[in-house]
Amino acid sequence: MIQRIQSIYLLLIIFFSIGFTFIFKLWEQSKTKVFAFDLFSDKNILVKSIPVLFITSAIIAIISIFQFKKRQLQFVLGRIIILINLFLLGILIFLSLNLPGEVFSEKGIGMLTPIIVVLLSVMANKAIKKDEDLVKSVDRLR
Repeated sequence: MIQRIQSIYLLLIIFFSIGFTFIFKLWEQSKTKVFAFDLFSDKNILVKSIPVLFITSAIIAIISIFQFKKRQLQFVLGRIIILINLFLLGILIFLSLNLPGEVFSEKGIGMLTPIIVVLLSVMANKAIKKDEDLVKSVDRLR
């Protein structure tokens, strides 16, 4: 159900996880911009996991949107999205420490995408919890 606020947050998670990986670069190496989906061609498995984690986060958000009748499952899926993006953030920080350059001169704004997704997921979980509390309060009145 799109009219619920947590569905809007989950749609934003999908947009940030998939859309921003095409728009914003992660970092720049020897004057070539590196986007998340360019990392599939790398030899390192840790680097190859970055686009897989972005895609997994978006797929779980899509599944969570359609679980609007099962709010507890939707809440758990939101927590899984948070864990995936925290792990993704850790990988990106680890890889950025090995890159030359300053904070934003060589590294792109796409490195902040997991932080934004975590914040959106926390807000979606808060709205799901609010809905669950509302339904429980109505059930007590019957």
